[in-house]
Amino acid sequence: MDRQFPDWEQLYQEQAVESMPWFYKALDPDLERALHQLNLTQGTVLDIGTGLGTQAIALAKLGFRVTATDLSTTAIEKAIEKTQDAKLGILWMQDDILNSRLDQQFDMIVDRGCFHVLPPQRRQNYVSVVAHLLKPSGYLFLKCFSTLETRESGPYRFTPSDIQEIFQSHFHLLSAEETQYYGTLDPIPKALFCILKNF
Repeated sequence: MDRQFPDWEQLYQEQAVESMPWFYKALDPDLERALHQLNLTQGTVLDIGTGLGTQAIALAKLGFRVTATDLSTTAIEKAIEKTQDAKLGILWMQDDILNSRLDQQFDMIVDRGCFHVLPPQRRQNYVSVVAHLLKPSGYLFLKCFSTLETRESGPYRFTPSDIQEIFQSHFHLLSAEETQYYGTLDPIPKALFCILKNF
């Protein structure tokens, strides 16, 4: 089933970011736990679909060198506004991950909600681009809706085997755990948190 999504630029222009379903002020607990488990304390991070930049800000405060991108120019502008008084050194950039202008490789990539709104026919484009942007043996931390989520609206849903199949050309799937998509929705949506390692 094809799912309909908003015009992201228009959405960020018209709606308070704090009211958006995916808004979560702190570092995502699953990401925090993964960083601890893998003993990752420094390095370069790309945060795809950063929105207001809450994950990018939290990662920068932990000492990571963060590049944060979003399809929406307004989202980036609002994120910059939010952080202009903090010396966090985040590089903010409007970018379409499917046609990315980025020209460096990162130790880690964080995707908390971008992949699961992409059209199914573009998923392999995404996999190729993300693999190219990751250093060899780099980590992709991917959070997406789970097939256990029953509400009708919202992003595409995935099982661990779906993720394995979609990403197997470029990644080892290290883990895919059923969890929650922390944000503003009640009840909290069911999600998968996946750790993938680049070949």
